[in-house]
Parts: sequence; C-alpha cells; structure tokens
Amino acid sequence: MSSNLAGRHVRTQTFSIIVTTVCFLLVALVLTGLMAHVVATMTRSANEIDDARANRAARASIAAFVSRLSATTTDNAVWDDAYKAISSAGAADWAYENWGKTSEDYPLYDGAIVIGPDRSSVVSAYGKGKPFEPRAFFGQAFFRQINTAADFEQAPVVNFIKSEKGIALIASQAIQPYDEEGELPKLSVLSFYKELNAEVLGTLSNEHELEGLRLAAAPEPGLLNTPITDMRGAVLGHLVWPSKAPGSAVFQQVYPYVAAATIILVLFLAGVLLVGASEARRLRQLAQAAIYEANHDSLSGLLNRNGLLSLLNELENSRTSPTKLYLIDLDGFKAVNDAWGHAVGDDLIRMVSNVLMSCHPEVVAAGRLGGDEFALVHVGSATCEEMEKTILALLAEPFKIDGRTIEVGASIGAAAHDGDIEALELLRRADMALYRAKANGRGQAIEYDPQLDRERQRIADLESLLKTAIGTGAIEAVFQPLVSASTGAVTGLEALARWRTEAGNVSPEIFIPLAERCGLIDALGVHMLRTSVSHAKNWPDLALSVNVSPVQLCNPEFAAEVISILQALDFDPKRLTLEITEGVLMTNPDQARRSIDQLKRVGIKFALDDFGCGYASIGALRQFGFDRMKIDRSLVSALDEGAKGADVLRATISLATALQIPVTAEGIENSRQAAILRDAGCDQLQGYLIGKPMSAGDISGKLREDAAA
Repeated sequence: MSSNLAGRHVRTQTFSIIVTTVCFLLVALVLTGLMAHVVATMTRSANEIDDARANRAARASIAAFVSRLSATTTDNAVWDDAYKAISSAGAADWAYENWGKTSEDYPLYDGAIVIGPDRSSVVSAYGKGKPFEPRAFFGQAFFRQINTAADFEQAPVVNFIKSEKGIALIASQAIQPYDEEGELPKLSVLSFYKELNAEVLGTLSNEHELEGLRLAAAPEPGLLNTPITDMRGAVLGHLVWPSKAPGSAVFQQVYPYVAAATIILVLFLAGVLLVGASEARRLRQLAQAAIYEANHDSLSGLLNRNGLLSLLNELENSRTSPTKLYLIDLDGFKAVNDAWGHAVGDDLIRMVSNVLMSCHPEVVAAGRLGGDEFALVHVGSATCEEMEKTILALLAEPFKIDGRTIEVGASIGAAAHDGDIEALELLRRADMALYRAKANGRGQAIEYDPQLDRERQRIADLESLLKTAIGTGAIEAVFQPLVSASTGAVTGLEALARWRTEAGNVSPEIFIPLAERCGLIDALGVHMLRTSVSHAKNWPDLALSVNVSPVQLCNPEFAAEVISILQALDFDPKRLTLEITEGVLMTNPDQARRSIDQLKRVGIKFALDDFGCGYASIGALRQFGFDRMKIDRSLVSALDEGAKGADVLRATISLATALQIPVTAEGIENSRQAAILRDAGCDQLQGYLIGKPMSAGDISGKLREDAAA
C-alpha cells in the first residue's frame, strides 16, 4: 500500500468509527424509545464490519499464499548453481536431487517442474516426490504460464490453475544467474506448485482467523466467499466460510437488559466509545507502519527507491539549496556473499548503512536501492569531490564481522540538480555516472557530465551501424602473410577484420569489443570466418588463421557452427587455425575445452595468441593442447630495447620448444628482429617486414609474383 493510500484508508476508517459512535450517543440521549432500532443498527454494523474484515483477511491469506510460493521460486530460480546445472547434461538428476526429491514432504511446495529452453520439453517433473506429466496434470494453461515466465529478469509468474486433484497455486520463473554476464541464451523455467487442499486451508484459517474456511465450486447462501481465479480471470472456485456475526451475538446477550436498565445502555455505549478510540489508535499505528514500510528498506532501515524519489521531490519543491545525489555500489559484495554466506552479507549491508548515514553532517538521507547499491542525498556547501573522497575513504576501511575482516570498497556516481530536472532524471544521471565509474575500475568516483549521454548515444549509433555493416558485408577481411623463418616462403595467412565507413576507418580495437558488449560478436565471427574461408579456397597451398573472440568460444553452439561453415564451403579443416587469447581460458575454461576438443577432432588447429602479455601458464598450454604459440608483439619490440629483451624472448621460445609447440612471432618490423627470432628457434614470422595486411586481390597478386620469381 502506498503512503497516500494508507493515509486515506486510515482517515476513512477513523471517521467511520467516530460517526457511528456519536450517532449511538445522540440516539440514546434524544430518544430512548428508539433504543431497539439503535441496537439493531449497531448489530448490523458490527456484522458488516467483521464481514469486511473477514473478506480482507481472506484476500490477505491468498496474497500471503502467493507471496510465499513466489519468494520460494525466486530463491531457487535466481541461483548461479541452478543455472549452470540446468544447462548441463545432468540437469534432470540435479533437478531431482534439489527440488524433485524434497517435494515429497516439503511444506512450501508439493511439486517442482523444470521446462527446457524450448518452452515445451519437460526436463524434470515431480509431485510429492513422484514423477508426473505436467501437461496431463494441469492442461494447456500450464504452458501458457511457462511462455509468460521464460524471459530473463521476469518476476515470478504466479497463478491459480486447475489440476487433476483440484486447484493448485503455481509459480514459474526463468532459471537464471544472479548477475548477467553477456547475452543469455533461452532459459529453462522452474515451476513450483502447491495444492489448495484441506491442510493449506487449515493453515490459512489459523493464520487469518477464518474459522470454517473451505473450498467450494460456487458461492453458498449464508456464507461469506471470495473467488479463486486463473491467469485469464476465469473463476476456478470460491473460498467460503461462515460469518462470525459478532453483532448478533452481542445483541442476544444485551437484549434482556436494554429495556430494563438505561444504565446498561449507557455503559455499553461507553464501551463502544472506548473500543472505537482503541480501534482508531490501532488503525493510525497500522497506517504509520504501512507508510514507513512503503518508503524504507526492511534490511537496512534506509529509504528505498520510492522513499528516495519522494524525498528528492520534496527537496526540489522546497528550493532550500542545491541537492546532490550520490549512488554507491560496493565493490566485491558478491564475493562476500559467496565466501561467507548471505547472513554475513546482510550484516555488512547494515554496517555500511550505518557508516553512510553518519559519513558527513550535510547528508540529509541515505537509501538502499537494492542489493549492494546505496544512495546519499546531500544538501550543503561541500563539493562533490570532498564528499566522494570522504565516502571512498570510509568504505576503504575493513569491516569486522564475527571475527572476520572484510574489505569491499566502492564505486560512486554523482549528479546535482541542474535546472528544473525531476527526481527520476537526477537518479538516471547519477546511475549513468555510477555505470561509468564501475567501468573504469574499483574505487572510482565519477560526476555526471552531459558528455556521458553523448557518449552513450554515440555508442548506440555505432552499434546500429555495426549491425548494419555485418548484415551488408561492409566489414571486410584482409590477410597478412605468415612466412617460414627458414625459407622465407609464404606458408599461411592471418585473416583480419577491417571496417571502412564514409567517415573513415573504424579500428578493430573499437568495433570488436563493441560487438562483444552488444551481442553481435557471434554474427561478426561467422561473417569473418565465412568470408575468409571463401577467399582462402583460392590459395589451396596456404594455411588460414582466423581470430576467435572468447565470447564466441564460450558459446556452446560455436563448434557446430564452425564445422557447418567449413562443410558448406568444402574447406579442409586441417588448413584452418583458430587463434584465441588466454582470457577465455580464465573466464570459462570448461566450455572452452569442450569447444576446442570438438573442433580439434575434425582437424582444426588452435594457436594461443598474444603469449607473453598476460597470465597463461605452462599448465594451460599443455592442458588445452595448443598447436601453435604466437608471441606477443611487445616481446618482439623489446628486442630493440636491450639485451634483456632478447633473453626473455629466447626463454619464451625455449619454453615452447620444450613443450613441442611451434612458435609464430608477430609484429616484426626489421631484419634484426627477424634474425634474432630465427636463431632463437622461431619457425614462423609475421609483421610489416614480411608484409602488411592486404586485400584478397593483392594477396593473389603477390602469390603470382612469388611463383613467377
């Protein structure tokens, strides 16, 4: 209930109680002869009030039933372990062990169902610990709910549904990771259901004071009722229960004395006054609690999003002084939850809340917008820089929780009222600055600048152009020769992507990370592979090297897609080498290994690119079975900087030789570098000294010239 609605509700209820009580007094004092009518009116009103309470309690019991099942579904669906397990070959066994088995006697649900990403196949379905067929048990309405719930970040879809046993409440939500990492594939859907049986009705009856509560097909005369509807609004049944009729009970007790003694009536009316006053106080307290809960976070006690926006609007209307908003995101909070559990994480949230509230005397309010994101509202003369330094310094200090020392740090986005902007716009600006701060690394603070909006629009425009360029083939493949270190003959070519626009060339260092970020890297990779292979068919004696993004290699469908392209173009897989950087070995080694093994089985080779500029270990080289190592150009450039550069390079090549991995050196720009590399044991050379990246036509011309010579 919103704060305004809660206020109106309590005022209405209080006014009703006061008016009713005054009316009773006036009737009793002015015309005693109408006492019977007054008592009858009181009796009827009491019955109606209690019936209204009972109806609200019935609706509240349904809402509580729905809320419990919804929360249980979210707790199990938004779960990294579940997301990984349901995407694996052992999904059915995992689902049974974690959900299906517990359904036999678990109080929160009677059954658990996992529907695959195609939204029709049943991965697992257990009711009361036994397998069953959801389609037969629930009918087609179940799969309509699955289609609604299958999207990422969709809140649980909860509806009553007709089952073979009667009526059940079912909650469905996509099984998804806690934090999104890149674009997700189609998601499986987890559903929990709870039968609306006598046991459940008994629990609802006890919790909400609805004695005699039961389920009926239609309303019954003389009984209160509330309908149970499905997702389309169709009535499945009714909850029915007898009215307590407290007014009638009271009337039966006092009737013999009303006519005999006015004093009893006076005492009774006095009692009504006391009860009314007490109820009015209770309603005021409930309304105040509802207003507080509507505007505050339950864990930290800080303002929630709604409360924060209300405060910002009030401050804007007051115009006392400029308002500044700081959004603060904890660095490393997820690691704390993963390492120590959510209880420690909750303690940390409370401690951070206390720190933020007292961080500066000009802070008028603090809020928690969810998870580990906080907000501070600052009104005063302190500059943003001063506030940011203060906040970062406070959160850089370690926190002590149950003997543990926990360090988190923070990223900050700040925005100030500029003109007549609304609270939502101020929040958006601070959020944009926070996003940039997190992108810049840990412990950063960024103030909003209009350039952030322009940069966002520029990137959005560039994304649109990139999508069009991939679709129209405007991104071209050029080829740089790879030559034998011993003979100087061209033995292969590396395909490189080039994007030429009317405004000029766009560097691969810009559009490739952009493609990875906006989900276009798979389409770009397929386009480059198909284009490169099409040209390479004209050079049957040369090997072809193509770069692969870590995002591509982590796609479970990547290997099959590569094989399909080679088969469609009739290209020998043994001529193809895919170059990958070590980043993929650290982000998702299991999926990378599966893709590499599948492609190596058909003859495709793999080269570890940019070796020497990161953290690749000897174990990784051996574990993944690389067919070639490409030395990063930074090691080659170091040859011109002194003897240490040559020693490091020779040691690197010796390492590869010991592992029986051939070596390619890239970035060779002079004859001295080539000679040192040749003597050190490097068998393949690449760089501007050998040849610059050339179009397919220029490559064909160069090969003809070499053949003629």
